[in-house]
Amino acid sequence: MNDVVRALGAALRSVTHPQMLALAAWPMLVAFALWAGPAWLYGDIWAQWLGAALTSTEAGQWLSQHNLDRLLHYSALMLLLLVLAPLMLVTALLIAAMVEMPFIVGFVAARQYPALEKRRGGTIAGSMFNALVAVLAFAALWIATLPLWLTGVLAPVLPVVLSAYLTQRLFRYDALSEHASAEEYRAILKASPGRRYVLGILLALLYYVPLMNLLVPLLSGLAYAHFGLAELARLRDDDAGRTALSLTL
Repeated sequence: MNDVVRALGAALRSVTHPQMLALAAWPMLVAFALWAGPAWLYGDIWAQWLGAALTSTEAGQWLSQHNLDRLLHYSALMLLLLVLAPLMLVTALLIAAMVEMPFIVGFVAARQYPALEKRRGGTIAGSMFNALVAVLAFAALWIATLPLWLTGVLAPVLPVVLSAYLTQRLFRYDALSEHASAEEYRAILKASPGRRYVLGILLALLYYVPLMNLLVPLLSGLAYAHFGLAELARLRDDDAGRTALSLTL
């Protein structure tokens, strides 16, 4: 896992560069603004809808029968937060992946891998399809695990696990689309699933660090750019070594 630690360390160093600082906080701030405004205007209505939905359940009916309507109201507010928080996260990561990633990859490649050939195995359509699949899969996982959130079972773990999935799924394609061929991209995916998830988990934990959480979308892009390009360089070095060995035999 040394390559995971190196990628995260390189991302933390890169984020202090003026060019990267210019990209730093705005994905999270834009995501917050996009969702906080409607939440401020319509939050009470949304909470009432969620409260009505909860009332229709057996647990909600039991709370109403025992004059625990206030607890039902707080549960609806909590559920609303559980909806808004992932929406903000997804929005911030999408902005970083779709808008910032070309600048991030160019920055990392120019400084760390200037000799790495661009084989352009990815496309804009592929990037958009990857982002769509990532968001839909994340939403399906979030909905499937919602009962565990509401009951408190695994509640501290689920945000980290789901965020790690979304982060690695979003950034893995754009980190390599310009430099790797389609075959190289598939080879790297096959060789590094566990390490990509570990990197995603480490990044997800940074959301719990005040102020640092504003930088996590950018840090995610930087970390996966460092990780992906390092894997690609290693793969090509291995291929070159095997080719040289075969020529000497």
